[in-house]
Amino acid sequence: MHLAILPLLFLAALYLGLALFYIVAAWKIFTKAGHPGWGIFIPIYNVYLWVKIAGKSGWWVLLYFIPLVNLVIAIIVAIDVAKAFGKTTAWGVCLLFLFSFIGIPILGYGKATYTQPAPVA
Repeated sequence: MHLAILPLLFLAALYLGLALFYIVAAWKIFTKAGHPGWGIFIPIYNVYLWVKIAGKSGWWVLLYFIPLVNLVIAIIVAIDVAKAFGKTTAWGVCLLFLFSFIGIPILGYGKATYTQPAPVA
Protein backbone atom coordinates (compact mmCIF):
# COMPACT_ATOMS: atom_id res chain seq x y z
CA MET A 1 0.00 0.00 0.00
CA HIS A 2 1.29 3.40 -0.89
CA LEU A 3 1.84 5.74 2.09
CA ALA A 4 0.01 8.63 0.40
CA ILE A 5 -3.31 6.81 0.75
CA LEU A 6 -3.09 6.43 4.55
CA PRO A 7 -4.29 9.99 5.33
CA LEU A 8 -7.24 9.47 2.99
CA LEU A 9 -8.16 6.22 4.71
CA PHE A 10 -7.89 7.92 8.08
CA LEU A 11 -10.16 10.77 6.93
CA ALA A 12 -12.66 8.32 5.46
CA ALA A 13 -12.76 6.33 8.70
CA LEU A 14 -13.16 9.53 10.71
CA TYR A 15 -15.99 10.70 8.46
CA LEU A 16 -17.79 7.36 8.67
CA GLY A 17 -17.40 7.32 12.45
CA LEU A 18 -18.87 10.81 12.78
CA ALA A 19 -21.71 9.94 10.41
CA LEU A 20 -22.53 6.84 12.45
CA PHE A 21 -22.42 8.90 15.67
CA TYR A 22 -24.88 11.42 14.15
CA ILE A 23 -27.20 8.73 12.71
CA VAL A 24 -27.44 6.92 16.06
CA ALA A 25 -28.20 10.22 17.82
CA ALA A 26 -31.01 11.04 15.38
CA TRP A 27 -32.31 7.46 15.68
CA LYS A 28 -32.49 7.91 19.46
CA ILE A 29 -34.39 11.20 19.08
CA PHE A 30 -36.96 9.53 16.84
CA THR A 31 -37.43 6.63 19.26
CA LYS A 32 -37.67 8.99 22.26
CA ALA A 33 -40.51 10.72 20.43
CA GLY A 34 -42.26 7.41 19.71
CA HIS A 35 -41.41 7.24 16.00
CA PRO A 36 -39.43 4.54 14.19
CA GLY A 37 -35.71 5.17 14.36
CA TRP A 38 -35.11 3.75 10.90
CA GLY A 39 -37.00 6.77 9.55
CA ILE A 40 -33.72 8.69 9.61
CA PHE A 41 -32.67 6.81 6.45
CA ILE A 42 -35.70 7.70 4.30
CA PRO A 43 -35.12 11.13 2.71
CA ILE A 44 -38.49 12.89 2.83
CA TYR A 45 -39.98 10.68 5.51
CA ASN A 46 -37.34 11.85 8.01
CA VAL A 47 -38.39 15.47 7.43
CA TYR A 48 -41.99 14.35 7.99
CA LEU A 49 -40.96 12.78 11.30
CA TRP A 50 -39.13 15.97 12.40
CA VAL A 51 -42.29 17.95 11.61
CA LYS A 52 -44.44 15.49 13.58
CA ILE A 53 -42.02 15.61 16.54
CA ALA A 54 -42.39 19.40 16.43
CA GLY A 55 -46.15 18.93 16.71
CA LYS A 56 -46.93 20.34 13.27
CA SER A 57 -49.18 18.93 10.56
CA GLY A 58 -47.56 16.62 8.04
CA TRP A 59 -48.42 19.14 5.32
CA TRP A 60 -45.60 21.34 6.61
CA VAL A 61 -43.21 19.07 4.71
CA LEU A 62 -44.39 20.69 1.47
CA LEU A 63 -43.18 24.07 2.75
CA TYR A 64 -39.62 22.72 2.73
CA PHE A 65 -39.76 22.70 -1.08
CA ILE A 66 -40.33 26.47 -1.36
CA PRO A 67 -37.07 28.45 -1.49
CA LEU A 68 -36.51 30.90 1.41
CA VAL A 69 -39.76 29.72 3.03
CA ASN A 70 -37.93 26.50 3.86
CA LEU A 71 -35.43 28.43 6.00
CA VAL A 72 -38.21 29.98 8.06
CA ILE A 73 -39.99 26.63 8.39
CA ALA A 74 -36.73 24.92 9.43
CA ILE A 75 -36.23 27.50 12.18
CA ILE A 76 -39.82 27.10 13.41
CA VAL A 77 -39.53 23.30 13.42
CA ALA A 78 -36.16 23.46 15.22
CA ILE A 79 -37.67 25.70 17.90
CA ASP A 80 -40.70 23.43 18.33
CA VAL A 81 -38.55 20.28 18.50
CA ALA A 82 -36.41 21.95 21.16
CA LYS A 83 -39.52 22.91 23.15
CA ALA A 84 -40.86 19.35 22.79
CA PHE A 85 -37.70 18.18 24.55
CA GLY A 86 -37.88 20.86 27.25
CA LYS A 87 -35.32 23.23 25.75
CA THR A 88 -35.61 26.98 25.06
CA THR A 89 -36.19 28.88 21.84
CA ALA A 90 -32.56 30.05 21.80
CA TRP A 91 -31.41 26.44 22.22
CA GLY A 92 -33.53 25.42 19.23
CA VAL A 93 -32.22 28.18 16.99
CA CYS A 94 -28.58 27.85 18.01
CA LEU A 95 -28.16 24.11 18.50
CA LEU A 96 -30.81 22.58 16.27
CA PHE A 97 -30.86 25.03 13.38
CA LEU A 98 -27.41 26.62 13.22
CA PHE A 99 -25.28 23.92 14.86
CA SER A 100 -27.36 20.76 14.47
CA PHE A 101 -24.20 18.64 14.45
CA ILE A 102 -23.93 19.58 18.14
CA GLY A 103 -27.62 19.80 19.14
CA ILE A 104 -28.81 16.50 17.71
CA PRO A 105 -26.27 14.41 19.64
CA ILE A 106 -27.10 16.36 22.81
CA LEU A 107 -30.80 15.52 22.40
CA GLY A 108 -30.17 11.94 21.31
CA TYR A 109 -27.56 10.91 23.85
CA GLY A 110 -28.64 13.24 26.64
CA LYS A 111 -31.31 12.91 29.30
CA ALA A 112 -33.86 15.13 27.54
CA THR A 113 -37.29 13.53 27.44
CA TYR A 114 -39.96 14.10 24.85
CA THR A 115 -43.19 15.77 25.89
CA GLN A 116 -46.01 15.62 23.39
CA PRO A 117 -46.65 19.09 21.90
CA ALA A 118 -50.15 20.53 21.93
CA PRO A 119 -52.38 19.04 19.21
CA VAL A 120 -52.49 20.81 15.86
CA ALA A 121 -55.79 22.52 15.19
